[in-house]
Amino acid sequence: MNAPGPGMTTMRSLPEGYRALVIGATGGIGGAVATVLEADPRCGGVLRLGRTSEPPIDLTDEGTIERAALYAGDLQPHLVFDATGTLEVDGHGPEKSLSAIEPAAMRQAFAINAIGPALLLKHFAPLLPRTGKSVFATLSARVGSIGDNSLGGWISYRASKAALNQIVRTAAVEIARRHPEAICVALHPGTVPTRLTEAYARGRFTFPPEECAVRLLGVLESLDASRSGGFFAYDGSEIPW
Repeated sequence: MNAPGPGMTTMRSLPEGYRALVIGATGGIGGAVATVLEADPRCGGVLRLGRTSEPPIDLTDEGTIERAALYAGDLQPHLVFDATGTLEVDGHGPEKSLSAIEPAAMRQAFAINAIGPALLLKHFAPLLPRTGKSVFATLSARVGSIGDNSLGGWISYRASKAALNQIVRTAAVEIARRHPEAICVALHPGTVPTRLTEAYARGRFTFPPEECAVRLLGVLESLDASRSGGFFAYDGSEIPW
């Protein structure tokens, strides 16, 4: 599968005038995804949601997620893109060893990286159209792959993203019963220069947010319902669980 390079993206597999919802749109990747979608002439509208939007979303407060979903219901989105997530919690960065585990920080990592997206699926997946292609995509990370883990470390982040991958896989099975053409996937964006990564990437960035957005949307454009429940990198390759 060949992912597109830098430039514009047109989501031709979604209907003319499709509507999109980006959660975490104040972040680097989320903001870039929203901007690329807004530039697509086939897109009929993009709703940006996040902690400072109106209505706001707090992933640790289900009430805010439910209210935002009710607000977004009139949009009837064909694409829901979840760009939320955290690497650092209350000043605690990724652990380098088991001895560095802080239970409170680990709980918060799971609350934001796994439970939060699960609640987004609970409240936003039902908004997807019953017929035609639709997409719920969420940002995971290659380090959440158990099969790909040869370095260790980053225990809370790895484990919370691995939990997210299982949530996506399980949700895809349920969503398919009511939305047979829907796609529910986890995406690895690469190492993108954002507030989330700047302290840990050591300059080893894959590409800027705008190119990342184009590539991720290109992956979604290439998928059909037979690939729902998968875990894909920015180049379209499938990542082992």
